[in-house]
Amino acid sequence: MIDLNSTLLVQMVNFLLLILILNFLLYKPVFKIIEKRNKKIEESNEEVSALNKTVEDNMSKYEEKIRSARSEAAAQRDEIKEEGAKQGKEITDKARGEISETMEDFKARLQNETDKARNVLRDQTRAIATEISAKVLGRGI
Repeated sequence: MIDLNSTLLVQMVNFLLLILILNFLLYKPVFKIIEKRNKKIEESNEEVSALNKTVEDNMSKYEEKIRSARSEAAAQRDEIKEEGAKQGKEITDKARGEISETMEDFKARLQNETDKARNVLRDQTRAIATEISAKVLGRGI
């Protein structure tokens, strides 16, 4: 069984002295080191957070610039398409107008040449008819 005597008191004093010595020599320095390390980790985390925020801001600006450039390129592409279609329509309309004018000129020349040919054929037909009648009748008309 345990006896309560003076050694117990000495052991208790000894234990308390050991705790005080360990507190000054071991616990406080270790806690200070742990606290410094935690502060550094916290500062690093804050710095990382700030850098992440900066990166996110820069990425959002970059993405906005890309969206802006794409929309501007699409607008320019549409504008160029419209301009090309407009110029193509102008060219085809001009070509159609020229074709119409050429066709009208061709029709007028054809009609003119047809009229001339009819007149020549009419004159020749009369001459041939007179000649045939003179030969058939044996006398001049």
